[in-house]
Amino acid sequence: MMKKSLLSLLVIGSLLSCTEQTPFDITVYETSAAGNSLSQVQVFEQLDSVSIININPDKTYQKITGFGGAFTESSAYLLNNLSKSKRREVLEAYFSADGANYSLNRTHMNSCDFSLSQYSYAPVADDLQLQHFSVKEDEADIIPMIKEAMEISPDGFKLFASPWTAPPWMKDNKEWVGGKLLPEYYDTWALFFSKYVEEYEKRGIPIWGFTVENEPHGNGNNWESMHYTPEEMTQFVQHHLGPHLEQKGYGDKIILGYDQNRAGIREWVDVMYASQESSKYYDGTAIHWYESTYEVFPEELQYAHEKAPTKYLIETEGCIDSEVPAWKDDAWYWKKEATDWGWDWAPEDQKHLHPKYAPVNRYARDIIGCLNNWVDGWVDWNMVLDKQGGPNWFKNWCAAPVLVDTESDEVYFTPLYYVMTHFSRFIRPDAVVLDIKWTDTDLIATAAQNPDGSIVVVVFNEGENKKNFQLDVEDVRFRESETKITVDAQAIQTIVIKPKN
Repeated sequence: MMKKSLLSLLVIGSLLSCTEQTPFDITVYETSAAGNSLSQVQVFEQLDSVSIININPDKTYQKITGFGGAFTESSAYLLNNLSKSKRREVLEAYFSADGANYSLNRTHMNSCDFSLSQYSYAPVADDLQLQHFSVKEDEADIIPMIKEAMEISPDGFKLFASPWTAPPWMKDNKEWVGGKLLPEYYDTWALFFSKYVEEYEKRGIPIWGFTVENEPHGNGNNWESMHYTPEEMTQFVQHHLGPHLEQKGYGDKIILGYDQNRAGIREWVDVMYASQESSKYYDGTAIHWYESTYEVFPEELQYAHEKAPTKYLIETEGCIDSEVPAWKDDAWYWKKEATDWGWDWAPEDQKHLHPKYAPVNRYARDIIGCLNNWVDGWVDWNMVLDKQGGPNWFKNWCAAPVLVDTESDEVYFTPLYYVMTHFSRFIRPDAVVLDIKWTDTDLIATAAQNPDGSIVVVVFNEGENKKNFQLDVEDVRFRESETKITVDAQAIQTIVIKPKN
């Protein structure tokens, strides 16, 4: 438990009962189906029914690592095909202090489905010392995108990398898709990770860490993949990857295990954190949302936290998948028309996990649910896609928060971009999640306190009616008029409470 919050301490000598001057600035931003896009709201309609949202700054949970998205070859290629001004507009929207100010981002090692083709940094078979290792495939698109984002970012950001597969020559099936890493190549594959760090850091790009393998259960034999059991991954990390990075001077690089859907997390954390030896090199657990983009799986998240309460628990990928995104149609993102892969492909006993559900609702509901269940980072998938939801060599179309048309040099900031920004701009790294309760079951909310003492509350109303609520921060007294807030129907709000200087 933290000591009494900075905000509470500031109040002790200047309670509002003693003065008409409020010691706080309270700012409300809203994105709504009615048309607000991170708009500041200052006038609130007073309704007959008022619920309570209560925050206790002295009861705290996890520390935030960050929010962000992925530098994929598809996104970087598209930005390279925009005019310089439009490219800069997109990158500033994601990385500037006045934009989303992303703080935790991902990229892929070797190719993935959101690449233009299949490639490996180590294409020469049986090159055990990786003398032919090269990241030249990334030099045209991904590396320039990352470097420009670094230049724009005021605070910098953490970057982690994920492989979808080892080069086929290291695998038992000799294919890009499926198969397992052959044990005789475990040391070479570990060397691959340190070579990657070396080459990227030569180019001025620090690597914060890795996930060991994107989706170790595979992806239905569709695009690049490589399979591990929990025991196999732990064997590789414990006896090869962890010791190798340490020996190369990269022992500070974060290693996240698993990196697939939350519903399967129990069997993985049971093995990863079974003993001090098995868990030594794991810094945390990575998860995806594709088992259901509707259900948060709070019990699984809590179980994973309890298995390793001092380690990271990061959502490393989520997107509106299996959809061609709507172009310049904000209303689509608020309507329950979008599906995910499971609408067509999930077994009958899992269909209930994959309903038609609004894209905005999926993002807002999931991020809030994750923060309220020990997740400390939430990373979106592609930052930029085109009107088709690509490019993608497998034609696995998905939505992204920012869509572009390179032929007409147009950029469309979808409502998903604003939803991400409601969290990423305002809840900063090292913020701590606060205890929060609310009386209106039609709302969901989360709260965090930043290192500067500011408190951020995010409220989501997916219903068809406006809602009034009274914001109550324990040990803090406000003028009632300042904290009686109206949230529009189908709207997300971020409320920032800052002590006045």
